[in-house]
Amino acid sequence: MDRREFSAKTVSEAITKACMALEIASDHLDYEVISEGSSGFLGIGAKPAIIIAKAKETEESTKIEGARFGEESAEKKSIDQQEGSFPVEERASDFLNKIFDAMKMEVTVKTQFNEAEQELSLNLEGEDMGILIGKRGQTLDSLQYLVSLVANKGSETYIRVKLDTENYRERRKETLEILAKNIAYKVKRTKHSVALEPMNPYERRIIHAALQNDRYVSTRSEGEDPFRHVVIALKKEAFSGERKGRYERNRSGHYEQRFGGYKGGSRRNHYSESAASKEADSEDTE
Repeated sequence: MDRREFSAKTVSEAITKACMALEIASDHLDYEVISEGSSGFLGIGAKPAIIIAKAKETEESTKIEGARFGEESAEKKSIDQQEGSFPVEERASDFLNKIFDAMKMEVTVKTQFNEAEQELSLNLEGEDMGILIGKRGQTLDSLQYLVSLVANKGSETYIRVKLDTENYRERRKETLEILAKNIAYKVKRTKHSVALEPMNPYERRIIHAALQNDRYVSTRSEGEDPFRHVVIALKKEAFSGERKGRYERNRSGHYEQRFGGYKGGSRRNHYSESAASKEADSEDTE
């Protein structure tokens, strides 16, 4: 606590005045006498007594001050975060509005900032939103990338930007999940890998997630952006057991290999793979 100056006719009165002002007892007052004061001659030339005082620091007061400082710091941090999120939202909205003005489109931009996730969500509302979505969401993705650059300019932490309109992101997710399952069914049936069209990282993650628990197919990404794509392939171990087969002794005393219940050659191997394929297809449709 900073020292304060108190003055009165006498030092005793100055101490009393300090105790009243600081709301403490005299034994908790830490003071220094600057002037003893004087009464002068017949009141002429009298000088006041002056002291500089403050409350003595105790362990309890230190804790209280520390707690107050902590509360003030937390409050200040919260205010700074709120004030910080507001310019981010404002910059993003202003940027998009300038683009829409140039395109002569009336679009309402609604923003929401998640402080915990450091995520800025922007939803666009208006007519002819298909223009802003573009083919397979390419225009929307491009706008989202540009807004991300604007939002993260001068920011100490990375802010994730999600730009959407007419619930396109969720609808696209459902479409990709259906596509993934249909292609997986085709791979199981034909036993040939299938390469999907180029997708952005977000859409590739949807494909991977949709098939991550599939027993018969696996997914991987190949190529370089912007042509990086997902490949769906049959797992090597899916039919490895049947291909190995087993050896049994025949009537003549010789051993020959069995495949799926039939002995010997290519016809038996073909049957085994077909049976396994039907089993995989059956599981996929359940």
